[in-house]
Amino acid sequence: MTLAVRVIPCLDVDGGRVVKGINFRELRDAGDPVELAKVYDAEGADELTFLDISASHEGRATTMEIVSRTAEQVFIPLTVGGGVGSVEDVDRLLRAGADKVAVNTAALRRPELVAEIADRFGNQVLVLSVDARRVPAGSTTDSGFEVTTHGGRQSAGKDAIAWAVEAAELGAGEILLNAMDADGTQDGFDLDLIRLVRAEVSIPVIASGGAGRLEHFPPAVAAGADAVLAATVFHFGTLRIGEVKHTLADAGYPVR
Repeated sequence: MTLAVRVIPCLDVDGGRVVKGINFRELRDAGDPVELAKVYDAEGADELTFLDISASHEGRATTMEIVSRTAEQVFIPLTVGGGVGSVEDVDRLLRAGADKVAVNTAALRRPELVAEIADRFGNQVLVLSVDARRVPAGSTTDSGFEVTTHGGRQSAGKDAIAWAVEAAELGAGEILLNAMDADGTQDGFDLDLIRLVRAEVSIPVIASGGAGRLEHFPPAVAAGADAVLAATVFHFGTLRIGEVKHTLADAGYPVR
């Protein structure tokens, strides 16, 4: 049986508000996260992803409260990430109401964290967030894509495809594949990046970064994405969840 393609709005949360910019800069306020989550649930979103982009200690308490409030009112799976650095952080988020937890920088610093989380909670809980960007020809990465941190501003010194493979072997349940060059541009998903990761891992791949028009979504699935994630186009009403699902269905892909 072919699994339905999931459509996932992403809410970047900073100081308790949803924000959106281009390449993580020039952030604009996009509303209250709980209210937006309720709208997306009603519109038929398959899941929601919350990323605490401030990830400060003050922000962490705010995020916990937002997760709890959202989980009380929304009944689709909720993935939460941003500043997750330990098994204890994952435990707290799951207790607050998250269904899955995304890890990024902490896993790069200490890859065994992936195995520790998967061993304790099951790999279905663990989403590895990979912020990948293209590198100039002749660089040290084999694939032409490197992993970045700090919103795409710093190189992590790892090949993005090799890191996805390593994390999958350690126990990651899904890859949230963020194309940093495309983030917020609305010029389309990075299909090369999706194809390269899909060729090397068997776990689900969530395509993120670059969605701007309805016709951008089917090619991402054709390239190998199991789910498509977008933020700006949903938050500012450019596209609706239902429109994306209709477009995918018209292209021959199963949707819920």
